[in-house]
Amino acid sequence: MERQYETVIGLEVHVELATKTKIFCGCSTAFGGEPNTHTCPVCTGMPGTLPVLNKQVLEHAVSVGLATNCEITRYCKFDRKNYFYPDNPQNYQISQLYLPICRNGYVEIETEEGRKKVGIHEIHMEEDAGKLIHDEWEDCTLIDYNRSGVPLIEIVSEPDMRSAQEVIAYLEKLRLLIQYLGASDCKLQEGSMRADVNLSVRESGSGKLGIRTEMKNLNSFKAITRAIAGERQRQIDLLEAGEQVVQETRRWDDAKGCSYAMRSKEDAQDYRYFPDPDLPPVRISEKWLAKKKAALPEFRSQKILRYEEEYGIPAYDIDMITGSKHLADIFEETVALCGEPKKVSNWIMGETMRLLKEQGKDPEDIIFSPAHLAELIAMTDAKEINGTVAKEVFAAMFDQNVDPRRYVEEKGLKTVSDTGALQKTVKEVIAANPRSVADYHGGKEKAIGFLVGQTMKAMKGKADPALVNQMLREMLQP
Repeated sequence: MERQYETVIGLEVHVELATKTKIFCGCSTAFGGEPNTHTCPVCTGMPGTLPVLNKQVLEHAVSVGLATNCEITRYCKFDRKNYFYPDNPQNYQISQLYLPICRNGYVEIETEEGRKKVGIHEIHMEEDAGKLIHDEWEDCTLIDYNRSGVPLIEIVSEPDMRSAQEVIAYLEKLRLLIQYLGASDCKLQEGSMRADVNLSVRESGSGKLGIRTEMKNLNSFKAITRAIAGERQRQIDLLEAGEQVVQETRRWDDAKGCSYAMRSKEDAQDYRYFPDPDLPPVRISEKWLAKKKAALPEFRSQKILRYEEEYGIPAYDIDMITGSKHLADIFEETVALCGEPKKVSNWIMGETMRLLKEQGKDPEDIIFSPAHLAELIAMTDAKEINGTVAKEVFAAMFDQNVDPRRYVEEKGLKTVSDTGALQKTVKEVIAANPRSVADYHGGKEKAIGFLVGQTMKAMKGKADPALVNQMLREMLQP
């Protein structure tokens, strides 16, 4: 009988926190920048320098812990994780092992079998390392310390996930919670959210965990899905061949669709952890913690219920809009300005989603302001512009956040309100298209659409199609 295997997965998720300065110094955390320009003696590990904890890092870490149902450690410390690597300037990383800031939490995800809790073992604060750039042309390796000292939280799950689908659901839930908190933008493509996958397989029904491997270099949900499938099959093939799975760290190559061994998996004792002597313990008072709890934002599940009661838009629209904190903010602010929730929803679900897809962007990349969208809706309602022009204006807003009223005036796109000029054009179109007129009189309703199109073309799109239609019908009456 063929053996059946179960996959057991736990994740270590690193999240770069949205602070303006680094965790232990005042250097900028801005993404990009010329190499080694966001640095100082502290984050480059110079002798005699002293780290000072950025309070906002603690605030973000606690907020994420509260949002993920964790116990907050009232007395926590930082530890030194000792290892040598060229991108690690001090030869140790300041992290938390013994008393992490958050422990014993969970998030709920939706699975094919229903709702499921994924346990969170701990969340700890730590500093990021620098970045190595391998120059094949010069045959050398360069180091950029801009990222060194950027604040991270590491969210360590329990081995509670059993499939790639559950892993993606967990990551999406985490990303949305953290984005709603404003703790990070969680952009995988920029490395502000990174996931390491710990995976093992065991025979179905067994209560004993198999030997796990850790996979790194996973910077998209698609890569994570492929890596899980690849590593699961690799381990099953080893077991079926009577071989042992080796506990190790592996690097996933998404282009080749396979992983390769990097190093044997380290345990805590390999890093020779000890309390950092330069950083005092962090004590959290009940009063401060209560204040942080009270400051938690309205999360997606709460927004969904409120949108259903307050705005009266379709459930599908609500699901899409609340799927991004930035999109939900744009929606709410625009509705507050114009009082037209359905029209705002239509612009988001229609043109916004279409342009995002065409340009390969995320909702977080949207730059147009709620004030400009509200103005565009007002201009369309007042028939200052027609629907076709409104879409052209919106496309310019989407790309450059232009002022819609100014754009319409500069481009001369305002709807022609001179009925005399419009009547003259309609008469000319009727005279120039006797066959379509005859078709209309013969009962062919589509002919009127052609005549409307010809009139709009003659008016360079600056007419109200409904008014054109009405004029044509009136003039074509026997």
